[in-house]
Amino acid sequence: MSTMKFKNQLALVTGASRGIGAATAISLAKEGAHVILTARTAGDLEEVEEHIHSAGGNATIAPLDLTDGDSIGRLATAISDRWDALDIMVLNAAMLGSLGPVTAIDGKEFNNVLTLNLIAQQALIAAFDPMMRKSADARLLAITSSVGRSPRAFWGAYGASKAALETLILSYGEEVRNLGKIRTAIINPGKTRTKMRAHAYPGEDPASVKEPSVVANGMVEILASDFETGKRFDLS
Repeated sequence: MSTMKFKNQLALVTGASRGIGAATAISLAKEGAHVILTARTAGDLEEVEEHIHSAGGNATIAPLDLTDGDSIGRLATAISDRWDALDIMVLNAAMLGSLGPVTAIDGKEFNNVLTLNLIAQQALIAAFDPMMRKSADARLLAITSSVGRSPRAFWGAYGASKAALETLILSYGEEVRNLGKIRTAIINPGKTRTKMRAHAYPGEDPASVKEPSVVANGMVEILASDFETGKRFDLS
């Protein structure tokens, strides 16, 4: 008898070409899920897909730019044409933007940060809500940051996008709480060895922070648990 936690389930992971997204996709596939990998860079996605296939798992890549207004709708249509239900969605894709004082925030860059970190996330939820409603146990996890709840100097743009994302995800969870079996949760991964972390802390020794696989394994355990919708998890 299989002990795989997500056998015959379908998962969608954004920002799956590297870091936490790639590690989460690999961990979900190890537990039996068919994972749809999305990110902008096709070459990096292909490497993650090959890693999953080499380990005996199943994955499908979908290279796309989430800030392209029509790309999310096209993705949802393509996936729903092949599968009936979406069981797991991990909203991981995000951009840091420049760190600096609120008074010096560049409006164009701030718009780009909000488009990916917030507006695209709402579009993903709206596009895949019909498929999640068809799942017997749909789970949506969104990656946040401590600066979304504890404001920090020079992190205003990124922090604001994450604070808004948390409100969006938790509001959706309340809206569907009594309408079906869709549960939402917020994940703060804490200090993790990612490209974004290295950009924010260029002088930090990468070996001093945990690997993405640690966060991925934590999220797999959360997804496999009977967590209450609206819960916040800190994996620091």
